[in-house]
Amino acid sequence: MKFFKKKETRTSEKPSIASNRRKGGRMSEENKEAIKNEEMVDEMPSELTEEALEDIVEDEINELEEAQQLASDWENKFLRVSAEMQNIQRRANEERLNLVKYRSQDLAKKILPSLDNLERALAVEGLTEDVKKGLEMVQESLLAALKEEGIEEVAYDQFDHNFHMAVQTVPVDDEHPADSIVQVFQKGYQLHERLLRPAMVVVAQG
Repeated sequence: MKFFKKKETRTSEKPSIASNRRKGGRMSEENKEAIKNEEMVDEMPSELTEEALEDIVEDEINELEEAQQLASDWENKFLRVSAEMQNIQRRANEERLNLVKYRSQDLAKKILPSLDNLERALAVEGLTEDVKKGLEMVQESLLAALKEEGIEEVAYDQFDHNFHMAVQTVPVDDEHPADSIVQVFQKGYQLHERLLRPAMVVVAQG
């Protein structure tokens, strides 16, 4: 009887990409890309440690805080610039209003001496009725024009250094208590709340 030796059969294995590279064979672009991906996978850690995760989270938090601080700085700068612009605009509006409100100041200061002369002329004795009436009409027209511009005579109820100038003092008596105005030498005028000329007065003092 003849025994036949069983012939071993080898399954054909597909050569690996690395063996192809060792054999010096020409690799296709797909093989090159596969090798590159294998190397990248080998270089990547299998898993992130807890310490590495904490470092990543800390870095992200620091970057967020820096971004928030930068945004806050820009917001503060914007608010300061906005406030400065509002102040500039407010001052400009006030200056414009004051120019309109006190536009007659210089003209009034020039007219007041003429008004004083009219009062002195009316105080002269021996004026005819026609002359006196004519002077009074001129005086009234000037006072009316000044009043339309906000110019009025100051009050004389009691001495006020903001509106009066004491050129003489007299002792107090029953009719004139302390700081009362006894006599007015020259009238004072104000434009709205701004003093144009203080009144020259005689004041009673104890």
